[in-house]
Amino acid sequence: MNIYVGSLNFKMNEGQLKELFEEYGEVTSAKIIIDKYSGKSKGFGFVEMPNDAEAKKAIEELNGSEIQGRKIIVNESIERPERKSNFRSGDNDRRGGGGNRRDNYR
Repeated sequence: MNIYVGSLNFKMNEGQLKELFEEYGEVTSAKIIIDKYSGKSKGFGFVEMPNDAEAKKAIEELNGSEIQGRKIIVNESIERPERKSNFRSGDNDRRGGGGNRRDNYR
């Protein structure tokens, strides 16, 4: 089961996150999401636990608990659908418009 963990202390590392969840069972991965520009934690991450019963117990007991001075949010991660880009590469069906097309003023 993939678990979302939010409101993490920005100083928490992946090892500490994994350790926290290992109290409830086997953890196959623990990932803290890092901002690609600053290199700092975004304050949330994901934990993967293969045993659903252990994962549910971890969610139940850790959600709302205070870890490193912050009340964390823990729940089952729901995979979001693939996002469509608003960028229209090569799309000839352009509606609306505006912009600065000179041929509109001839």
